[in-house]
Amino acid sequence: MKFLEKHFGKAWLVLVYAFLYLPLLFMIVFSFNSTRQDARFTGFSLRWYEALTRDSKIVEGFFLSLKVATVTGLLSATLGTFAAFVLVRYRRFFGRTLFSGMVNAPLVMPEVVIGLSLLLLMVGAQNLLGWPERGMLTIIFGHTLMGMAYAMVVVQSRLLDMDHSIEEAAMNLGARPHQVFFLVTLPNIFQAILAAFLLSFTLSFDDVVISEFLSGPGVNTLPQVIFGYARRGINPTIYAAATLLIATVTVVIVSYSVWVARRTRRREREIAAATRAELAALGR
Repeated sequence: MKFLEKHFGKAWLVLVYAFLYLPLLFMIVFSFNSTRQDARFTGFSLRWYEALTRDSKIVEGFFLSLKVATVTGLLSATLGTFAAFVLVRYRRFFGRTLFSGMVNAPLVMPEVVIGLSLLLLMVGAQNLLGWPERGMLTIIFGHTLMGMAYAMVVVQSRLLDMDHSIEEAAMNLGARPHQVFFLVTLPNIFQAILAAFLLSFTLSFDDVVISEFLSGPGVNTLPQVIFGYARRGINPTIYAAATLLIATVTVVIVSYSVWVARRTRRREREIAAATRAELAALGR
């Protein structure tokens, strides 16, 4: 009984991770299968990755997703940063409640509703103004609307934890508000902005629902292509495409984690060196 109580948490954690990640592992393994068998591994082969390079739809979808996700990440991180700064630094202004609710709405609103409403908006704008045509630009608009909300939450949490006194000290020394933001606030929240960019990039790169509503003829992101192939039956080529999708997201996340770890260690060394120098100066 004591053994069960001691290891129950670990066993439950292992089961949860197995439930989440074993399907991905099986899909990655069968992307290297030598035949179309989806229930038995018959041998290692790269034939489906070779077929992937010859599939123009998947290749074009991958590069389209990459461009859309990159632009979406930049726009979402920028707009989310400004929205978070306004909500944290300016506690009272006319329309604050409405502004906060509108920025946070995409977090709780179903993607189907967001996609449908944006589709009606884009169609109405195109009928009235002749712009924009449904395609990459409209997909970026939709993904930015969703990604901005997540980016705002990430940056807002960092701004709330940040020591406001350093900004006040900069203003007391003669810095103007825009100088304080770019020279003091921005460097202190840069890691949060980068995390917001990566989160928005990932959400955009694997989105299907909003892309389905906002894409035009002949414009399909990689998740849309994979979803379309999956509806027509099992094809190991989509296993390979999904594996590359997972690899892309994993590389981005791991690269960010390594960068943050190195930056944290360097900052700790700098703080330790400054502390030793200060103690040595006091000792004299």
